[in-house]
Formats: sequence, structure tokens, C-alpha cells
Amino acid sequence: MSGGSRAETSAGGTGQARNAPPVRPAWRLALARVDALLGRHQSITIVLGLAIVAALLPQIVLLPPFNGFGTQKDFIGGFADAGVFVLLAIGLNVVVGFAGLLDLGYAAFFAIGAYTYAYGASPFSGLDIPFWPMLLVGAIVASMFGVLLGAPTLRLRGDYLAIVTLGFGEIVPVVFLNSDKYTNGTNGIVGLSQPSLYGLFGISGFGFTNPWPYFVTVVAIIAVAFIFLYRLQDSRIGRAWVAIREDELAAASMGINTVTTKLLAFSIGASTSGLAGVFYASKLSIVSPDQFGFTVSFTALAMVVLGGMGNIWGVAAGAFVVYEIQSQGLKQLGSFVQSLNVPTFALGPLSVNLGSINFINFQYLLYGLALVAMMLLRPEGLFPSRRRRSELHETPDEAAESNEELVQA
Repeated sequence: MSGGSRAETSAGGTGQARNAPPVRPAWRLALARVDALLGRHQSITIVLGLAIVAALLPQIVLLPPFNGFGTQKDFIGGFADAGVFVLLAIGLNVVVGFAGLLDLGYAAFFAIGAYTYAYGASPFSGLDIPFWPMLLVGAIVASMFGVLLGAPTLRLRGDYLAIVTLGFGEIVPVVFLNSDKYTNGTNGIVGLSQPSLYGLFGISGFGFTNPWPYFVTVVAIIAVAFIFLYRLQDSRIGRAWVAIREDELAAASMGINTVTTKLLAFSIGASTSGLAGVFYASKLSIVSPDQFGFTVSFTALAMVVLGGMGNIWGVAAGAFVVYEIQSQGLKQLGSFVQSLNVPTFALGPLSVNLGSINFINFQYLLYGLALVAMMLLRPEGLFPSRRRRSELHETPDEAAESNEELVQA
């Protein structure tokens, strides 16, 4: 009996050992804990993610082939400018991606934010308000104009809303162009104050004299905007925007106040554009009406679509990639091809020398081809949201059902 008991005990112990879960490595347990912590604290995730990106980008441009397109200082200045379009894209994503309201006049709020800073910190007005409070002022003024635009268009949808916003986007630069007494007309407002630490820590001086402070500043502004928009996306307001985007009539029947919800989308999207306008004006030290044409609105919309409509990180990545290819990639592509010493080759009766091609002249041709290719191959964007990916792609069951219907027909 004792031997049998020991055998049974041994067998039972072996069975329990066999059924026991495998021991996970310590590094996997630590990684799971970090992942759980970041999942509970989304703001920390955003700050860490942007800090890692901001630390890696200056080092990546030192590696080939990027170092053949310019110096590190050139790239840092380009990254700061790209941050402006990242802000424009994530703000437009609120209107188009979250609420489903097609806005083709988004550059108007960009112009309003820029001119707000020009009035607050330039010899033209005689005021010298520091850059940091003007960020908040520019966002507030742009959000007010966002409400003014949204109020008369609440009953419009689809193409009609797009046409009205397009008209608003064309009106604002023309007003700035023709109001010589208040905007200096075609000459614009020059001599805008540069950002400095004055007003932030109460220290006089320490102005931004190279691209690095601008780069760090725009990353900090993007981080604040990210945190704010992510909290809105997961809030009751964000879910109301999604409901309006999917079916406005059903959303209204479920008790959602579509008027205030759509106005809030216009206002928040415009405030983010206002932030971008203030930063852009302070970096260039000049604002003029020709900086805010329809091309800006179209480019921001293309960035949203290409990046992944509805996904904040995806839209930001799309905006960064598109801007860098347009502003730095194409400008330096000619000299880079020349450095490769590509031989002249025959294309039928023509001989083509790639080193002699000015790729800037073909900027919009290449841009258009990229848009067509993206819409054909990946219509949901580079980094789509889960909802949009499911909307544009059939599941295997849905594909099988549609095939059966075609066979029966």
C-alpha cells in the first residue's frame, strides 16, 4: 500500500508538473508590467514615444543615405517645419477623421493664428507680447473663428459642406491681402519677435538663434496636443463624433446634440491650427497672405488621408513623411543623384541624364502619382485606425458571402 501510494503520489505530482504553466522569462514579465503600466497611463506613453522619436531623428540623419541630402542642422530645421504640418494634420483629423466633416478651408485658421501672433508681437502693432502666452491666445482666437465657420454650416453635409469651407478658406487670405491698413497687404507683417525663454521662466533673453530650440518647442507642443486629443477621442465627446460620422440621423435619435458636438469639432480643430500658425509665424518672422492658400488645406487633407484617417499617430506620421519628401527629399534629390554619377541612358530616341533633372519641377506630378497609388493599393492609409481598416476591407466570412451571392446571381 505504501508503495502504491508513493507511486500514485509520484504520478499525481508528475501530472501536476506537466499541467503547470511554463515559467516565463524575467524579461518578458518586466516587459508585460511596463506594457500594462503604459496602457494605464496614456499620457506617459505619448511623452515617452515622442521623446524617443525626437532623440532618434537627429541621429538617423547622420547615417547614409540621409547624410547625402543635407547637414544635420538642415534636417533639424526641416523637422521643426514638419512639426507645423503635423499640428495641422492632427487638428484636421478631428474634423475629418473623428467627426466626418469635410473641411477644405482649413488653411484659414492657420492664417488667423499666424496673424494673431503678428499683431501681438511685432513693430507693426507696437506690442511685444511673449511667444508663450501668444500660443494660447492664437489657439483661442482660431477656435472662435472655427465656431463662426461651423455655425452657418450645421445643416450642410458632404459636398455642400466642403464647398462652403472652401469658400471660407479663400475669403480669409483675400481679406488679409486687401486690408492694407490693418495687415500691410501684399508686403505682409515683418519683424515678428523670435521666441525666447523670456515669459516662460521670467528670464530676459535666451532667444532662439538656431533650429534646435524650435525643434524641441514644436515637439513639446505636439505632445500637449496629442495628450489632449487622445483624451478627447476616448471621452464621451469622441464617441459622439464617431456616432455623427457613421450616421448623423441615428446619433441625433439617440440623444446626441449634433449642433454643439459639430461646433466643438470645428473649434478644437481650428485651435490646433492656430497653434501651428503662431509657431510658424514666430519661426519665419514674417506673415503674408500668399502663405495660406488652398495648397495648404489640400496638403493637410492629403496628409490625413495618407497617414490613416482617424488614427492620431498615423496622421502625424503621414504628415511628417509627406512634408519631408516634399520639402527636403525632392529639393536634395537632384544633387544626390548627381553624386551617384548615374550614366546617361537611352529611352527610345531620347537620351536621359538623371543628374540634370530638376525634380522640384515635377513635385506635384510625383505627389499626384503617389496619391493615386496610395488610393489604389492602400485606401485606408499607411497607419489606419482599426475601425477604418474594417470598413474598407472585407472579412473572410463577408468575402465568402459576397462570392456566393455572385455565383447565385
